[in-house]
Amino acid sequence: MRTALLLAIATTLPMLAACQSRATDAPATASASTATPAAAPAATDLVSRGEYLIRTAGCNDCHTAGYPESQGRMETSQWLMGSRIGFKGPWGTTYATNLRLRIAAMDEAQWLTFTANLRTRPVMPDFNVRAMNEDDRRAIFHFIKSLGPAGEPAPAYLPPGEKPPLPYYELMLPTAGPPKA
Repeated sequence: MRTALLLAIATTLPMLAACQSRATDAPATASASTATPAAAPAATDLVSRGEYLIRTAGCNDCHTAGYPESQGRMETSQWLMGSRIGFKGPWGTTYATNLRLRIAAMDEAQWLTFTANLRTRPVMPDFNVRAMNEDDRRAIFHFIKSLGPAGEPAPAYLPPGEKPPLPYYELMLPTAGPPKA
């Protein structure tokens, strides 16, 4: 029963993240004649916005070990260090990356290019990251950078047919059966 519940949660989280709306995606209402250039947000504003986005977009659900189990009651110093829980499916077994180590050597421009073109294996909803506007991706970068590098790299991807060590979620796809009458 617990395994079924965890599997349901793991497969539902990416769908929930896809449903999230972003207020910053609203069209501008100022006319060209009255518009003034927006000031660049202060670094502290970017960090705060990034923390908010990480918290609400579901990044911690996979990239922070123990976050769902604690119902989000973890110190930010423990966030985004990846997970040793695998997601096994027809694609093989994937692990949530330690984002703090991943971006340690990146600058903002590299991060923006990386996230604009992100293509990963399941269960990462990379399409949600690509759909974010540049300002949101910039804020996420500044928040992760503010945490500093920490933790160990997540386990490496395992190809299909290789049995991962415990713990892992196994995602089974239904087989096609005869059509229902």
